[in-house]
Amino acid sequence: MRILHTEASCGWGGQEIRILSEAQGLIERGHDVRLVCPREARIFEEAARFGVPVEALAIGRKRLRGVLALRAYLKQHEFDVINTHSSTDAWLAALACRLVGGAPPIVRTGHISAPLSNNAATRWLYARATSYIATTGEALREQLLTTLSVSPDRIVSVPTGVDATRYCPADAEGKIARRRQLGLPVDAPLVGIVATLRSWKGHRFLVEAFAGGLPSSAHLVIVGDGPQLEALTAQIAQLGLPDRVRLVGNHPDVVPWLQALDVFVLPSYANEGVPQALMQAMSCGLPCVTTNVGAIPELAWDGLTARIVPAQDADALRLAIVELLADQSLRGSLGAAAREHVVATHGRALMLDRMEALFHKAVEAP
Repeated sequence: MRILHTEASCGWGGQEIRILSEAQGLIERGHDVRLVCPREARIFEEAARFGVPVEALAIGRKRLRGVLALRAYLKQHEFDVINTHSSTDAWLAALACRLVGGAPPIVRTGHISAPLSNNAATRWLYARATSYIATTGEALREQLLTTLSVSPDRIVSVPTGVDATRYCPADAEGKIARRRQLGLPVDAPLVGIVATLRSWKGHRFLVEAFAGGLPSSAHLVIVGDGPQLEALTAQIAQLGLPDRVRLVGNHPDVVPWLQALDVFVLPSYANEGVPQALMQAMSCGLPCVTTNVGAIPELAWDGLTARIVPAQDADALRLAIVELLADQSLRGSLGAAAREHVVATHGRALMLDRMEALFHKAVEAP
């Protein structure tokens, strides 16, 4: 099958990693997969690392230039299906396909739980211009069904899959080795987050939680980069935490960082599907503290596979982290249950099976 992915976003996070991981997996299964995106997008640079062919197109904004660029590309190349991922490229692809005779069907993947406008234009995009819709969680699917007049059999939940052979727990010796490798304290309790530094990821509440009530020996590692870097740096300095909170930037391979941790925290308060970082942490057997935002509850069940706290509540975060750091047995049981759940329900092969079937369905539809 010839599959074209479009991505207008210039950011880097779970959505972009999902696109490349899925494309990589389908290439491994023998499909011809390509990606088009703006040249300035981070995904354009990262695609080679995943072995995904990529071409630069001016599709970063909802402008006529982008429609014409996609139309010209579709006239030059034949595809069986188009998979769009962001609002901008979804619109550009829908309009470009209207200008191309015999254009391929469009599958729209919805990655985040941001609200949609229930207007005529949006209903046209989802109900008429798009053949099928994939969401990264059932909560997102229900949100679309409630908001838009789309037939339920045209919206499918396809959670992002994680490679459990790669994202796996480290034993005690392995954890110490990882910490030495990364220059982290060997004996200190280590809490961490892996997430793009966007406001809705809730980093500031996690930093605030560290300002009081946690063991003074505990350290926080923040892996990621983004628009909140300056604000977080200032907050860490203002709270007198530079010696205990480390901003280590982006890292292509986050496995060593996850394997070095004792507790993983993702305090998101908006715009979440099923977060990849949370899945990866759970697959690594880490006890996790998170919220019930978006589709997170499909992955994290309070007291069973994670600790759930109210969003935007630094005190609740602090209490949950303190509880886990104080109880090694609880950390072990929660982490083991988390990994078992992720392996059973969010495997990479299952994601690929579902997307492959959905693409075939779109192609074969009358």
